[in-house]
Amino acid sequence: MARYTGPTTKIARKFGEAIYGADKSFEKRNFPPGQHGNNRRRGKKSEYAVQLQEKQKAKYTYGILERQFSGLFKKASASRGITGEVLLQLCESRLDNVVFRLGIAPTRNGARQLVSHRHITVNGEIVNIPSYSLRAGDVVAVREKSKSLQTIENSLANSSNTYEWLTWNNDTLQGTFVTVPERLQIPENIKEQLIVELYSK
Repeated sequence: MARYTGPTTKIARKFGEAIYGADKSFEKRNFPPGQHGNNRRRGKKSEYAVQLQEKQKAKYTYGILERQFSGLFKKASASRGITGEVLLQLCESRLDNVVFRLGIAPTRNGARQLVSHRHITVNGEIVNIPSYSLRAGDVVAVREKSKSLQTIENSLANSSNTYEWLTWNNDTLQGTFVTVPERLQIPENIKEQLIVELYSK
């Protein structure tokens, strides 16, 4: 499946935010990419351009392609609750995102790879679908044969983030998706209302 595998700093500069996490290159050049760098004249963006950029930022942040993202939006629209919030909750409920949040992988791309390579289990069963949607109470764990993987050990050693909707046991290398997070608990700087307005056109 097609995935963006190019330079992440370039994408971060495009949005003016370190959406892939701490990035020294981004800190040095915190302005949009282009031949004339920061000196280039940039006109005021149209309403559509602002909305489109917000959607693109959400897609790149969670590593979701257009077709999948559009499907998530349709699902969110058909659900109860505020569409924009439900959309972000669906993104946060993806298995690859939860593996990243638990600290098993340092990035969402890394988490997606661990899931695809069958290193992760859900409720004791191997799941190799990164977009698998978790439900409250699901237990996500590192497969027994994969617990000694250096990448996982390094990631867990450097992980310090804790989230209210997740629990983690470092001895058994398993965590629980306690509940779907509320919008205020999701740290991503995404203006979901702009995405809703874009799809509603």
